[in-house]
Amino acid sequence: MVSVEFDEKVLDQILEKMINTVSKSKQEVIEISEQSRQEYENLTIELIQIREDVKATIEKSDRLELYEKLARRRLAEVSKNFTKYSEQEVREAYEKAHQLQIDLTFTRQREKMLIERRNDLEIRLKKLEKTVERADNLVSQITVILNYLMGDLMKMNKWLLDAKGKQEFGLKIIEAQEEERRRLSREIHDGPAQMLANVMMRSELIERISRERGMEEALKEIRDMRMMARSALYEVRKIIYDLRPMALDDLGLIPTLKRYLAATEDYNKVPITFVSIGEEKRLPQRLEIALFRLVQEGVQNAVKHSQATEIQVKVEITKNAGKIIIKDNGIGFDPSEKKEHSFGLIGMKERIELLKGQLHINSAPGKGTTIRINVPIMEDD
Repeated sequence: MVSVEFDEKVLDQILEKMINTVSKSKQEVIEISEQSRQEYENLTIELIQIREDVKATIEKSDRLELYEKLARRRLAEVSKNFTKYSEQEVREAYEKAHQLQIDLTFTRQREKMLIERRNDLEIRLKKLEKTVERADNLVSQITVILNYLMGDLMKMNKWLLDAKGKQEFGLKIIEAQEEERRRLSREIHDGPAQMLANVMMRSELIERISRERGMEEALKEIRDMRMMARSALYEVRKIIYDLRPMALDDLGLIPTLKRYLAATEDYNKVPITFVSIGEEKRLPQRLEIALFRLVQEGVQNAVKHSQATEIQVKVEITKNAGKIIIKDNGIGFDPSEKKEHSFGLIGMKERIELLKGQLHINSAPGKGTTIRINVPIMEDD
């Protein structure tokens, strides 16, 4: 085994290279976002014009179809009673009917082409919208990394002088970052993105419904679309809350947990009982954040994977420790088996190890799960 030692200058150089690389990546993502946004705006303008053209063409097609029927009826009458009409009148009736058929065929072909172009633009706009959202999310995530690299991580050089420790620390940051991106991506895709896509599809139907079934039906569709937009807004606010609840800074751990668990119960329709023991005092910020995240992860695991019909959360704050119990009556699992979706428990274990705390999981198939957490409150906190 080869031992390699680095001094602070070498670590500073490594960090500087990391910052430069991340900064360059951020700029590239910003450029992609701006290009996509510009293309989105251009296509939106074109789509508005195409929709107007489609409407006008459909109206023209309807008129031509009516005129063409009348012309054919006139031609049939002239042909049947040709002795009553002059040769000039017969020829004019035929030429008019023929010309209207040509005009109607051309207009319908144009209508078809415009509709195909409109559908293509709408598909491209949806893809561009997702690209812009992903790019904006990446910019936000990269900004967090840059702030971390240029702030707290720079101060930690004196504790990270050997290459192995540095590498492991960097890998943990990357793994946590990637997991958070995956979680956000899934939540956005399954929630607001799907709802907004449905809103766009429903909006396309309103014009047709108003024309075919009347304004009352169209207004009903608009009300339904408004409900979908409100649900999408709720999902976005939920994601923002999950990222960092502002109440944690203002009110402290216990009031924030009460709000979070009440919202989670309402959203998932799973009863959650919350019990707080001890004084509701403010703890050091890093401990409040850590304890909140532990409860959040434990409850989310129970909601998503346990199929529980009841969840109990108990928090006890003493002078020297913070204790948490999360219990559900779900399907349970074998803690000794490595599960495919065990990232939540792994994250809890790593967070508790950093806090020098203890984690105990009591579970078995068909017998629910109980998670017990004990985190010390040290004087240097």
